[in-house]
Amino acid sequence: MVLNKQRVESQDGQIAGQPITAYQLGKTDGAWQHGYGTKSDDRDTNSRNQPTRRLTKEASSIIIYFSRSGSTELVASKIAEQTNADLLEIVVKNPYSGNYQRTLSRANTEREREDFPELDMRVPDLSQYDTIYLGYPIWAMTLSHPMTAFLTANGSQLTHKKIAPFMSEGGYGQGDSVDRIKDILRVSGAQKNQFTAALVVDGNKVDRADKRIASWVTRVQQGYELK
Repeated sequence: MVLNKQRVESQDGQIAGQPITAYQLGKTDGAWQHGYGTKSDDRDTNSRNQPTRRLTKEASSIIIYFSRSGSTELVASKIAEQTNADLLEIVVKNPYSGNYQRTLSRANTEREREDFPELDMRVPDLSQYDTIYLGYPIWAMTLSHPMTAFLTANGSQLTHKKIAPFMSEGGYGQGDSVDRIKDILRVSGAQKNQFTAALVVDGNKVDRADKRIASWVTRVQQGYELK
């Protein structure tokens, strides 16, 4: 008898009551190849889910994130468990392909032309929040394009906010992504932002980063700034 070896997708976590599947979890560094070839569900985590949106009147912090293949979303869920922060997923009108090479080609073109994706979401009034957690994957050693689009359109709402960046990446670090956030906020008119140290997690190891995430959240809440 020949066994069916087709991978059965499992739930790797939950966010706002919806399942998270991060396809690269469990892969060795050698097999993962710094994220090269990582697929997604073809709808930026939302082929089966509604875009994450949890807004309350009580929260003093909000997690705003974009995730293509589930890793950044899983980090966001772990931060949410510790903070009871509100949640807002960045959604683009034309989702990125589940095929890595097609996404790479599109992202390269967007970056070269500075033609970033159109958003398809309602952004709430952010005035109630003191802390904004910004989550994104690293693309080509810089800020991924959906987060760029979000901040360009809404950066003026982040005046006087504490900004806590977190990201999943392919083993090469955060690149210039935090500097890009600062530049975009400055151009958009945001003023007097306090930045915390960034949380950087390898995309294939998010499920093993609970202690690091918990320690980072504590530091954010205690007010440690980026040096």
